Amino acid sequence: MTAVHIDLIWITTAFIMGFGVRQAGLPPLIGFLGAGFLLNTLGLTEGSMALERIGDIGVMVMLFTIGLKLHIKDLLKPEIWASTAIHTLLTVLAFGSGIYILSIIGLSAFASLTLAQSALIAFALSFSSTVFAVKILEEKGDMSSRYGQIAIGILVFQDILAVIFLTISKGQFPSIWALGIPLFLFLIRPIIIFFMERTGRGELFSLFGLFVTFGCGAMSFELVGLKPDLGALVIGAMIANHPRASMLSKTLMNFKDLFLIGFFFNIGMTGIPTLTSLLVAAGLALLVIFKSGLFFYLFTKFRLRARTSLLSTLALSNYSEFGLIVAAIGVYNGWISNEWLVILALALTISFILASPLNTAANSVYDRFSHILRKFQPPDRLPDELAAATADTEIAIFGMGRIGTHVYDVARDHFGSTAVAAMDHNKEVVSKHRKEGRNVFWGDAADKDLWDQVSERKDKTVRLVILAMPNHMANMTALKELNSINFSGKIVAMAKYDDEVEKLKQAGATLVFNLYSEAAAGFAEHVCKNYFNDTSLSKGE
Repeated sequence: MTAVHIDLIWITTAFIMGFGVRQAGLPPLIGFLGAGFLLNTLGLTEGSMALERIGDIGVMVMLFTIGLKLHIKDLLKPEIWASTAIHTLLTVLAFGSGIYILSIIGLSAFASLTLAQSALIAFALSFSSTVFAVKILEEKGDMSSRYGQIAIGILVFQDILAVIFLTISKGQFPSIWALGIPLFLFLIRPIIIFFMERTGRGELFSLFGLFVTFGCGAMSFELVGLKPDLGALVIGAMIANHPRASMLSKTLMNFKDLFLIGFFFNIGMTGIPTLTSLLVAAGLALLVIFKSGLFFYLFTKFRLRARTSLLSTLALSNYSEFGLIVAAIGVYNGWISNEWLVILALALTISFILASPLNTAANSVYDRFSHILRKFQPPDRLPDELAAATADTEIAIFGMGRIGTHVYDVARDHFGSTAVAAMDHNKEVVSKHRKEGRNVFWGDAADKDLWDQVSERKDKTVRLVILAMPNHMANMTALKELNSINFSGKIVAMAKYDDEVEKLKQAGATLVFNLYSEAAAGFAEHVCKNYFNDTSLSKGE
């Protein structure tokens, strides 16, 4: 069988297994992992595609896009950097001690592990997966949400710890030229901005994004002995405040998704699992419960709301691809056996399988256990953690993109500024609209605490809710919350595709607007004439 034939088998198997997993309601990446394990077991590993290199490209593009959405000042907050440091330390101590005790007992794969080897494995297990968290957040449309930014911040600090470990483990410290990186970034930024503003919107813009990721970010860091992945992240963060940063991120989306298939597929190629390695991996996967509990406890201690703490925790409740890098280095240096590389790959896969449905149903989990989780919630929460106050709002708009802004402006013209309020989970979007004089809050339409606040009002002032969020899952979750409080007003929702229109109607939406079939301004006028025409609504001057 030729390499080309094996390539075809790889692609076919990955697609079939990814499709099958998708139908089961799980992310396709789990199918890609399984495809890698299956083909490795069958010995079909000699294809011509450079999966490892393709996967590396995917990770770097992903980190660059994370950087484009990163708020550096938020990383310096104690709830992020201190939580990361404490969590890593306690996890390594707890896991390392447990693994070493099992080695003393002489249990299976743990037998003969030294204290140093146990600590190395524990360190690998202390990290959470950046790739998994980003994919989950993007699917839910929560990258810019409060909990999404906290989860990403934790992962960025973990990546910094990864850089330190890789530097020490290889015994190759950065060159003296690494001290010049800040100056290089300062000088290169205006050049990048110059080209960024002049490359249009087509294929040249996509190529520009890849050039900045690899040429300016990854390669410059690698040349001075730093981790290229970190370079991609930093260069993205450096231009994150530019107006075209969001467009660049969307442009690179398809490239990133395609390359990341190679990353997950390659993880499955790490080794052939045995019954023993599978049992050990399953046991390690259960230890994620400890990681999750510790994250939730630390977040609440740093004055985050119970909901923010839970959703951030669930996004981090898994093992990381970095664990495989740690294991690979350990195998290369003779510190641990190759069996542990397979075990960690299996533990990673199992943790993804367990974490996926929990993240998909994260809001439902909070809704069900909120009465228990709120007991851990501190009374003196951070300012950003206080629930948004909707005052005497009669018309509530969620999602202040192009559609939401049009609807807001038309509604304000019809009924006056006091009757209309809006909410968006992107802090920069909220700040922009506030500067332009709109009554916009920072919050989340899927927030049970917000809807509980609305339902507890005696006057029940909110009469119309407009769900103008571009993410279908977010709109569906908001509808579920509205149903849970028996909302008696009218609900207008936005959809991108015909199948979403039907689902939103079945979920209780009074009217559903198809984004691609009507103009935003026309839709806003239609809603005002037909759905705001209620004598109970305030009338503008």
